[in-house]
Amino acid sequence: MVDYSKWDHIEISDDEDETHPNIDTPSLFRWRHQARLDRMDEAKKEKERVENESLQVKVKLEQTRKQLEELKTSGNTDKINKVEEELHDLEEQTKKWREKEEELAKKEKLTPWNVDTLSHDGFSSTRINKYKPKEEEMTEEELDKKQARFVQKHEKDIKTYGMYRRWDDTGDFLLEHTELVCEETANYLVIWAIDLMVEKKEGLMEQVAHQTIVMQFMLELARSLKQDPRACIRPFFQKIKSADKKYMESFHEELELFKERIRKKAQERIDRAMKEAEEEMEKERQARLGPGGLDPVEVFESLPPELQKCFESKDISMLQKVVGTMDPADAEYHIKRCVDSGLWVPGGGEKDEGGAGDAAKGGVASENVELDDVAKNEEPTYESV
Repeated sequence: MVDYSKWDHIEISDDEDETHPNIDTPSLFRWRHQARLDRMDEAKKEKERVENESLQVKVKLEQTRKQLEELKTSGNTDKINKVEEELHDLEEQTKKWREKEEELAKKEKLTPWNVDTLSHDGFSSTRINKYKPKEEEMTEEELDKKQARFVQKHEKDIKTYGMYRRWDDTGDFLLEHTELVCEETANYLVIWAIDLMVEKKEGLMEQVAHQTIVMQFMLELARSLKQDPRACIRPFFQKIKSADKKYMESFHEELELFKERIRKKAQERIDRAMKEAEEEMEKERQARLGPGGLDPVEVFESLPPELQKCFESKDISMLQKVVGTMDPADAEYHIKRCVDSGLWVPGGGEKDEGGAGDAAKGGVASENVELDDVAKNEEPTYESV
């Protein structure tokens, strides 16, 4: 036998009542229908208000529990007692809000069906399965590959999200791109913010940093409620737009701390790059040191201009003339430094043209000359080549 009892609790349609002939029936039906719609709208707003208030209390409860766990390690009895009182108060509030939610659910169940509630769009809602964290631990290499795949697929959308400034625009964009609400997006935003700071684009860095904290707050809300982060998009933006002063202060405090960490990381990266560049330059310098341990580049730059011209042109006769006009002590000092740096190879013929001397702007003669001959302005002795 078919059970028709579920249809007993239905509010009849507005146009099914019999009315007095003197009553304007269409107007009466419109008034009744509007009154019912107003009642439904009030019930909906009340339900949303209770859900939002309940959500805020739950978040505060989780934060207070974490704070209490941290304080227990410090041994500060006064603070522990104060936080325990707050925790007890929040637990009582949570219990009251849960009772209100149950009361509203019961009231909604007892509300008669009508023409506006009997039928509705079949595909107008989106349902997301309850979030279940992966149990298996991923290696560092697997995490890097996962991050790279995600960025390759969604980088354009992440950058678009990073440039939004208004709460409504950000929320609407994330509702259209729910896949962005994840750790991979937060990781990319952090690296992007550091890159911008390294490039001295501090204004853009602060914008991206703001959106990074928004993403991290959503992920933290999902963890505290043990839900899929995508299911927390709408609750978070409802909460942030109606948040109390204390919550917003917490948000901005975390934002300022994050920006300070970004500046520190950027400076560390710059310092590291400069150190690596200096080390590379030192390696190059060590590689070109001459037999006496001197750098040919430094020695060449310390020579008088007329001697530099001699080495640049590789002109032995010009070198003899210049050395002959110099003070003997100065000439011997400079020529000895040239020998120690490899700019000048006396009496050897052991180095080919373009050897150590070419490191100093191509300023070494290919011929090898005895040091004493040059110093005494005598005819140079050429070695066999």
